[in-house]
Amino acid sequence: MAKTDPYAALRIKEFNIFLLLRFALVFGWSMQFIIIEWEVYRITKDPWAIGLIGLMEIIPAFTMALFAGHIVDQKEKRNLLAICIAAFSLISLGLFLITWPAITSGWPTKTILYSIYALVFFGGFLRSFFGPTIFSLVALIVPKKIYPNAATWNSSTWQVASVLGPAFAGFSIKWIGVHWSLSIVFGLVVFSLIVLMFIKKKPILNPKIGEPVIESLKEGVRFVFKTKAILGAITLDMVAVLFGGAVALLAVFAQDILKVGAAGFGILRAAPAVGASITMLFTAYLPISKNAGKKLLAAIFGFGICIIIFGISNVFWISVIALFFSGVTDGVSMVIRQTILQLKTPDHMRGRVSAVNSMFVGSSNELGAFESGLTAKLMGTVNAVVFGGTMTLITVLTIGAKNKTLRNLDLTEDLEEHNKD
Repeated sequence: MAKTDPYAALRIKEFNIFLLLRFALVFGWSMQFIIIEWEVYRITKDPWAIGLIGLMEIIPAFTMALFAGHIVDQKEKRNLLAICIAAFSLISLGLFLITWPAITSGWPTKTILYSIYALVFFGGFLRSFFGPTIFSLVALIVPKKIYPNAATWNSSTWQVASVLGPAFAGFSIKWIGVHWSLSIVFGLVVFSLIVLMFIKKKPILNPKIGEPVIESLKEGVRFVFKTKAILGAITLDMVAVLFGGAVALLAVFAQDILKVGAAGFGILRAAPAVGASITMLFTAYLPISKNAGKKLLAAIFGFGICIIIFGISNVFWISVIALFFSGVTDGVSMVIRQTILQLKTPDHMRGRVSAVNSMFVGSSNELGAFESGLTAKLMGTVNAVVFGGTMTLITVLTIGAKNKTLRNLDLTEDLEEHNKD
């Protein structure tokens, strides 16, 4: 049944609990990031200031990633995630207080701005632990034979939350302002911490507890670089996200180019996630493991085309449609990449492999935001987005031509092997 059942993973109680807490976390995190982008641009009117948000998060996220992966492989996953969520609640509380006029009415703009950057920096430190911990925890909740199905629902939940979070943030900024919008984020984080307690502690599967940090990190990096399917997928997605990071400039498009205000900003920000969510739900019924490599290359090529169309459009609904289809293609890419990682990674190395993935792909979101802010400053907002889309197309063509392993990747045999277990 698990082989054809589109709801196989959803029949596991703890997996449903996990999806609920992840939904709350992603909804809150995406809300918070959008609200911060809006507030920073409102007080500075400088796209470079938005780019710095990404830089402040990527520095700790990137530098701590490998060490975080080592810790995750050495520790019990449920409690480690609880610590991360509790720390995240402090960041949300801090942003709530910083944007409270009763507290900061006399503060200089630079003081408020630097305080936001400081909290974002702390969030980047936590981000390095979140990814590997969540990736490892999922593998302990569901059996291997339904990893692809679990990856589909897990990614779909992430995307649905990414739809509603930014959209709700745009409307909540308009209705109740930045300050009270951040109070909602804080409440969601606390809720996710409570829900997590309904998941039982999980065994530590690493046979090398107490292994020296350097040896542990070397082993994780060596595994990724010798497993060409993982390395190819990660590299391709990293470069595409890095140069296709147009979403970091949506506040500029909404306020200065399309002139659609906070509500339009929410719609623009939600459009990619709507497309990705719909695509992922379809993949639960129509698995995409056959010829996965070619499908991954085609999806990211389509993503680059959509980014270029969005960049040159000055019509709101054309921009929304372009972003929607960028989400459709990104959804295919995400499901394939998550399935590759889950199927090809040994249980005892999930933290470290996920950490390497977060360095390549997860951090490239923030680095992409920085790149977008920098190129927008140097060549203008529209040219920056078109440049990013063009670089994505060039990258796909180059990797597709040179990486035969990725181009011919097929996950069907891996799935059949796990179904026999």
